[in-house]
Amino acid sequence: MRRHSRYLDLDPQDRGASVAIGNFDGVHLGHQAVIDRARAAAARLDVPLGVVTFEPHPRSHFAPDAPPFRLMNAETRAHRLDKLGVDQLYELPFDAGMAALTAERFVREVLVGGLGVAHVVVGADFRFGNRRAGDVTLLQRLGADLGFGVEIAPLLGQDDTDFSSTAIRKALSDGDPGRAAKMLGHWHRIDGTVIRGDRRGRELGFPTANLSMAGLHLPRFGVYAVLFDVLTGPHAGSYRGAASLGVRPTFGVNAPNLETHVLDFEGDLYGAEVSVALVEFIRPEAAFDGVAALVAQMHDDVARIRRVLAETA
Repeated sequence: MRRHSRYLDLDPQDRGASVAIGNFDGVHLGHQAVIDRARAAAARLDVPLGVVTFEPHPRSHFAPDAPPFRLMNAETRAHRLDKLGVDQLYELPFDAGMAALTAERFVREVLVGGLGVAHVVVGADFRFGNRRAGDVTLLQRLGADLGFGVEIAPLLGQDDTDFSSTAIRKALSDGDPGRAAKMLGHWHRIDGTVIRGDRRGRELGFPTANLSMAGLHLPRFGVYAVLFDVLTGPHAGSYRGAASLGVRPTFGVNAPNLETHVLDFEGDLYGAEVSVALVEFIRPEAAFDGVAALVAQMHDDVARIRRVLAETA
C-alpha cells in the first residue's frame, strides 16, 4: 500500500483510483462495507483501490482541547487498511485551508484536480466541505458533471443501532467490548510500544507490559481479560493477559495507561510493538486499603480471566 500526505503533484500511477472517503476511525464493519463497494468498482474499472481520509481527524482541528476520542492512531488505521487490500491511502492534511474549502472546491480541487478519482463511494450520511454543506446529492451531481462515478453505501446496523465510531466509543465507555466487537468485526485493539513503568507490578508479583493511552479514547476504567499479541522482537507471538486500564488509584493519581500482566510469560518486552485486544470487562477500577488487599484481588482477577479466556478460544 502506498501512503500519501498530499493530493497535489502525485505521480500518474498514484491517481485515478476508485476511492472510499471517510474518517475510518476504527475501520468498523460499516467502513468495510464502503471499502468493499469501492473495491468492486476498482475491479470493474481496472483501477487501484484507494481510501481518502484526513489527518488529523477533523474533530481534532475544530475542538483541539476536547478529550481524546480516537479509537486508533493513524499508524494503526493504515495497518488495518493495508490488510484490507487498499492500494492507495490518501491521508489529507486537515488544516485551516482544507476546512475552508467549499464542498464544490473540495470535489474539483482535491478529488478531481489532485487525485483524479475514477469512482467515489461514501456512506449515506456523508457530509463534506466548509460547514459540512455538501451531501451525497451534491456529490452525485458533481460526479456526473465532472466525469467520475458516485456510489452511496447504505448504513449498516443491528438492533436499531447504526454501526458507527460514536456507537463503538459508547460501548467501550460502558465497559462492553463485546458490543463494540460486533460493530468492529473484531475485538477492539490498543496498539503501541511497550514503555517503562515504575515496576510496581513486578514488585507485587504481577509484572506488566505498559502502553500509553495518549490521544486515544479511554474505555471504562477497570480490569479486562485480553488477548496480547507481541508483533516484534524475540518474544513475537500470541498470548493471553489480565489488563488494568486506568490511573492506579491505590498509588495516587497517574496518567491513564494500559498495564497487561501476560499470563504464563517470562521475558523483557520493553520496546516491543504489541497489540492488546479487549475481550471482557471483569470489574471496575478501585482503590484498595493496602497492598495486601490489592494483591489478593489480583489473584482473584487472574483466576477469573483464565476461565473467561478459556471459553473465548
